Amino acid sequence: MAKERDYQELIDKLAGLRGLIVQERAGDIAQNPDLADELLRVVDEAYDAYLKGEKTAVPPADRGLAELAGVGPGAATQLGDTRVPPGVEEYDEEILSERMVAVADLYYIYQHEKIGVFRVVRKLKELFNAGALRLSEGQGAFALYQFDRRDVLRYTLRDRFAAYRRAFGYGSSSPDPGARPNVEFHHLFTHFINQVALFWRDKRISDVMRDKAYDPSFGSIAIVRRAGLDLRNNLKFTSYGHLNVMRVEVMQLLEEAFRILGATDVKNLFGVTSAWDVVEEVQTRYFNERLVTSPRQRMAVTGREVLRWVGHPHIMKKQRTQFESLLLEIAESAEEWITSAQSMGVAKRMGTSRVLPWDSSDDGIEPPRAAQRAEGRTRRSAVTRRM
Repeated sequence: MAKERDYQELIDKLAGLRGLIVQERAGDIAQNPDLADELLRVVDEAYDAYLKGEKTAVPPADRGLAELAGVGPGAATQLGDTRVPPGVEEYDEEILSERMVAVADLYYIYQHEKIGVFRVVRKLKELFNAGALRLSEGQGAFALYQFDRRDVLRYTLRDRFAAYRRAFGYGSSSPDPGARPNVEFHHLFTHFINQVALFWRDKRISDVMRDKAYDPSFGSIAIVRRAGLDLRNNLKFTSYGHLNVMRVEVMQLLEEAFRILGATDVKNLFGVTSAWDVVEEVQTRYFNERLVTSPRQRMAVTGREVLRWVGHPHIMKKQRTQFESLLLEIAESAEEWITSAQSMGVAKRMGTSRVLPWDSSDDGIEPPRAAQRAEGRTRRSAVTRRM
């Protein structure tokens, strides 16, 4: 077990060793920045091995208090002779990928719910039962008949919206008793995607502005990792419970809905060529709503990819080259999600400010001009009252 003197000496030696390595290999590091990561990694691994050994060592019965307090035959005469623990276990950043995949699928389902896929099928079922659709036989007619036969076994619409509220804070439904809305999710999710997009945008700029454009030393991976860990830790405690089972059931329901919408007789009825065309036709004809099919569907696909990536150990990689190579998997997904979300008005691109303020009241969306004017009038009246 390390004494305070030995512990201090080890820290100083490690610092000196890192400085000596950089000084001796400065020329090689300038030509190959990856070499610095590799050399310093060897030193860090040696220190990690020392810490692991210290944490597994059996401490004395009094945990070193007697020698520190000067009691008994083992009393220390100097502070350097006392035992110093290396620290406690680091915060557990691990999370089961199964739960993150479930949350990612639930996000995918939510976006399709917002598009109105299930509502369109319910409308078709209502018209079919009323005889208002020219359907009597065929694959679509038979599937519409079967669609609600198992309603008593499924999670209800309220159950789904309560799950969205608990997992993502979306909607205005009340979560189940004992649960609370995850109102922080959208801020953290948007922040992480913005950081990924900014990282790769900076990389693309570097391709033009300087030599060695693909040098992985450009850009900070620490900002991206911290944003991703904040998002993952947020979802760590909201992914328990029935969400895993629910998303399996609703994914099956979504597949069944598209089997109805893509049936030949249903497409022929509306004169369209795809299931998505049926969704849009019913939305405009019976609900008179603005179509958001394309951006919402891309948010569903790319958002699910990003959340799946966060659930894997990729984000824990400390070597720059490894982290950057794995982050490339979601680079385009992040750009596409933020573009689609920006067009929907539910997110905006981050400018020069790279840190998300810890203020859940600010969702990062600029208020409409009417809201700004109303806020200005409120402030002026408040000032008048104070005066």
